Amino acid sequence: MPPDSLFPAALHWTILASSLIISLAALACVVVLLRRRAPAQPLAAPLLDPAPALREGEKNGRSPDEAFMQWSPEMLRQILANELPDTELIVVSNREPYVHEHGEDGIELKVPASGLVSALEPITRTCAGTWIAHGGGSADRETVDRNGHIMVPPDAPAYTLRRVWLSEEEYKGYYLGFANEGLWPLCHIAFTRPIFRAADWECYQAVNRKFAEAVVEEAKTKRPIVLVQDYHFALLPRLIRERLPEAIIITFWHIPWPNSEVFSVCPWREQILDGMLGSSILGFHIQLHCNNFVESVDRFLESRVDREGAAISYGGQTTLVHSYPISIEWPEAEERVQTAAEARRKVLERYGLPPGVKLAVGVERLDYTKGILDRFHALDEFFHQHSDWIGRLVFLQIAAPSRGTLPAYQALHQECLDLVAEINERYGRDGYQPIVLLPEHHDHTDLSELFRAADLCVVSSLHDGMNLVAKEFVAARDDEAGVLVLSAFAGASRELLEALIVNPFDPSGMGEAFFQALTMPPDEQAMRMRRLREVVRSNNVYRWAGSMLMDAARLRQREQFRDLGTSSAPWAATRPPEDNVVRLRA
Repeated sequence: MPPDSLFPAALHWTILASSLIISLAALACVVVLLRRRAPAQPLAAPLLDPAPALREGEKNGRSPDEAFMQWSPEMLRQILANELPDTELIVVSNREPYVHEHGEDGIELKVPASGLVSALEPITRTCAGTWIAHGGGSADRETVDRNGHIMVPPDAPAYTLRRVWLSEEEYKGYYLGFANEGLWPLCHIAFTRPIFRAADWECYQAVNRKFAEAVVEEAKTKRPIVLVQDYHFALLPRLIRERLPEAIIITFWHIPWPNSEVFSVCPWREQILDGMLGSSILGFHIQLHCNNFVESVDRFLESRVDREGAAISYGGQTTLVHSYPISIEWPEAEERVQTAAEARRKVLERYGLPPGVKLAVGVERLDYTKGILDRFHALDEFFHQHSDWIGRLVFLQIAAPSRGTLPAYQALHQECLDLVAEINERYGRDGYQPIVLLPEHHDHTDLSELFRAADLCVVSSLHDGMNLVAKEFVAARDDEAGVLVLSAFAGASRELLEALIVNPFDPSGMGEAFFQALTMPPDEQAMRMRRLREVVRSNNVYRWAGSMLMDAARLRQREQFRDLGTSSAPWAATRPPEDNVVRLRA
């Protein structure tokens, strides 16, 4: 071969060899990166997995069969017995699960209408724990022992309720002031300006200290599991940590967490973040709120943020930040004392409605975040576009009084009354009013009956952490009928995908969703409702609690290994970040 032909051949082989070397090097880098990104595995495999969704199971290499595990009180007790033996459970919330009030016939027992209470009460009952709460009932002091204790539930005592007493000044400053005129509007996108007063902040700090003292007094061991609930106690985790350094503190924030720019307007933002980072585990309903919290910490505190591991290292301590979608206790079949048809007949008779009318329902506290005015504007648009439905549809709205001493709530109440009167005057006729407004509390039995009677349930929250009304409506519909109209800005919309998802700020669009719901064929209603019920039944309140307790068990295992000097990665999170949506697919 001539010399001038040898050079191109040699060059060809050189280039080929170089390409092969580069390819192998690139492949090696990919393998290294994938290994680095692999989620940390728990040091000891749990007896029961708290997140058996198919999607997460496939991602983490778990068996798809886990998606069909049925979470129940028995399973929760099994977790405690096997993974957290001899563990003391303490729940802390502002609202108590049982209230004693003076009535006409003596002392009456009331169960407050609260999503938090309905979610936590069966958990505390199952775990035989202690619940610490503000004793606000007029007869609360008369029904406890000298230490503020009473065993509940009254018909089958299963756990201890410890009541904490607040002065009127403390209650106004801590609860009505800082918590509900400051933090509540700050965390909700409802365009109500938060109000921050130094005096309210002082009360908030004082009440958080008072509850911390109660936790320490109630703790019988040095390592209890303490479940701190909601925005009333942002400072409490740090205060408990200082007194019980070995405790597992799980703080669950039941309302949204705003982005860091919105959160920055709070004058005491650093103190609030510091208080919350006293938690071992910090939970939110959806991943977006976790992300917003992490961004706030990253912006305002000197900390180490591990986004892959969903953990924050601050002040020599690690806090895990996870999403735990809260849910309800799935009703037992024997709780059904009447059919859906019977429920409908009773509701229509009770409110004087004709038998053939279609019934839409809304069930909320009277709060500006719930979008009650917005659904009425949507109803106005609906009648304007579909006038043939005038006289054929009634909207029955329960708006339980809430925080009525606050100016924003007083204004909302009057605006609601004025709008209802205006719409009823515009579309009403002899014997017919399109809106029936009930500004009063209803118990669980009444609400279940109402849900079973309805053709559609409207949840139009402007911003909501989760919203359990949507799930309660679904759970009540064992006849697989009815349609759920659900705001895209409620956390429940991440799970309940077969609902009609709406933008509550768009009255025309929401009105058209009403029309779609009212004209939906029965077979489509049944198909949607079956899928919704499947999700709510599977993702019940015991899964929510079990997920947090299993993470607590893993954290305790990790600490035990660390104490023995065998943990190679005490920094790592106990589990990888979860998907926002926990879904079950057939």
